[in-house]
Amino acid sequence: MFEYAGLGGLIILALNIWAIVSIVGSGTTNGSKVLWILLVLILPIIGFVIWFVAGPKSARASV
Repeated sequence: MFEYAGLGGLIILALNIWAIVSIVGSGTTNGSKVLWILLVLILPIIGFVIWFVAGPKSARASV
């Protein structure tokens, strides 16, 4: 199993928190938000990359 340690783990944690905050602030439906958050939580690195490429954008970004 892959283990996160040190500075790399903190960076991944910060990026995932940023992704979750952005997902919550997006204009999508609640069901979609839950699915995106679960993806980021269950697969931290891959989920973040998928969210960054194809995920919902925050409400501020669409204005």
